[in-house]
Amino acid sequence: MAHVPASERRPQLVQAAIDLMAREGIAAGSTRAIAAELGVAQATVHYTFGTKKDLYRAVIEQLTAEFIGYVRDAYPGDGSFTEQVRTLVHALWESSTGPDGRCQLLTEFSALAMRDPDLQEIMRGLQQESEGTATEMITALAAAHGLQLATPAEEIAVHFLTGFHGLTDRYLSLRAPGEQPGPDTLRALDVLVATAVGLCLGTPAGL
Repeated sequence: MAHVPASERRPQLVQAAIDLMAREGIAAGSTRAIAAELGVAQATVHYTFGTKKDLYRAVIEQLTAEFIGYVRDAYPGDGSFTEQVRTLVHALWESSTGPDGRCQLLTEFSALAMRDPDLQEIMRGLQQESEGTATEMITALAAAHGLQLATPAEEIAVHFLTGFHGLTDRYLSLRAPGEQPGPDTLRALDVLVATAVGLCLGTPAGL
């Protein structure tokens, strides 16, 4: 392969790492395998990133940017406050449980972080960014409807994301290949929407 500047090689390697690990899992993402995925020398990966922590950080940052961008693009243009919250939550669900396995990688990284201090530090940054984005979107949506939030947006964001991550982890770990979410999963998602709206409006969740 012809010489490529480091500024161009880095995103190519990140994409190759994501494609490989989304198919085969994080454990398959050795520097040798990532180099083979792109068709470059293994030394290129080491030269570009230095350490595996640097590579993991780049992968997680890219996945996070894609994930947040997808949800922002799904920002609803009309409907009631509850309808718009539901639209955003379902967009988040589609992004998190899609068949490409990209967002599932974030769940795998979270599990690894429990025993890896370096990875834990990276995932802490992801959590802060996710909660900050959710807080921002909740605040903006309430303002667009002229609503005074009954619960601080930061608390709603943490409550919602905790429940959402639990629900997606349950679905991804138990589903068969190609299986679509069943009535129980969809019902749980509706309950999560209702409780989030209830916290926003200060009213009992309409279950």
